[in-house]
Amino acid sequence: MRTTRRSWLAFLFASALTLGAGGGDAAADGKDVVVFAAASLKNALDEIASQWQRDTGKKVAISYAASNTLIKQIEQGAPADIFISADLDWMDYGQSKNLIKPETRSNLLGNELVLIAPKDSNVQADIRPGFDLASLLNGGRLAMGNVDAVPAGKYGKAALEKLGAWDGVRDKIAQAESVRAALVLVSRGEAPLGIVYQTDAASDPSVKIIGTFPENTHPPIIYPIALTKDSTNADALAFLNYIRSPSARPSFERQGFTVLAPGAQRS
Repeated sequence: MRTTRRSWLAFLFASALTLGAGGGDAAADGKDVVVFAAASLKNALDEIASQWQRDTGKKVAISYAASNTLIKQIEQGAPADIFISADLDWMDYGQSKNLIKPETRSNLLGNELVLIAPKDSNVQADIRPGFDLASLLNGGRLAMGNVDAVPAGKYGKAALEKLGAWDGVRDKIAQAESVRAALVLVSRGEAPLGIVYQTDAASDPSVKIIGTFPENTHPPIIYPIALTKDSTNADALAFLNYIRSPSARPSFERQGFTVLAPGAQRS
């Protein structure tokens, strides 16, 4: 049975308070644009939403989580207007389930995958085929998003398999519910190493990048955006276009994202 819209609005309100999403308190009346966005977008998208409010006087409520979690919530009836995924697979899933408006879909951003450590760590990494990641962990665990569902976790597993390092660490993974949750494990010193996006590492001064995974070791990291099928908010398309406009570009680039032309693929 589909969850009611009223129940989902209550959930979104609680989530916005927990995550610090811009405009969450106003979402309860259903009039503001509601965005479900990959957790790694938080810093940039919060800034863009604030800028939109200054420019238009209109508010945006944003719920951040792993892409798989968000699209499943939309499938269950969550009243989102815009979905931004951290990979193509979960947007493809949404399209196959008739949860988005395909004509509004485009590829928004690119990113890089990196290996991080706490800022005071002495660990150094040379990411290349056959590198011994297990020894770098020194008995600790490797923080990653869930490798079967969270995009950053899937990218990370693919990269480690390509490099021949997966078998050595597969039993040493601390799997997190999102890439930002994996970041926190390293930031707090609860894991000696983690795999996150370059933009996540840049957002947290408590961690440092000790290596970047070559692009040829994992699928291209692409963030697609689309309106949801059930969105009836007249401002939703305007905000989607604002996200894709030159006005939003500096916010994404300051966080380290590559801004893609609509429909573009990363080489």
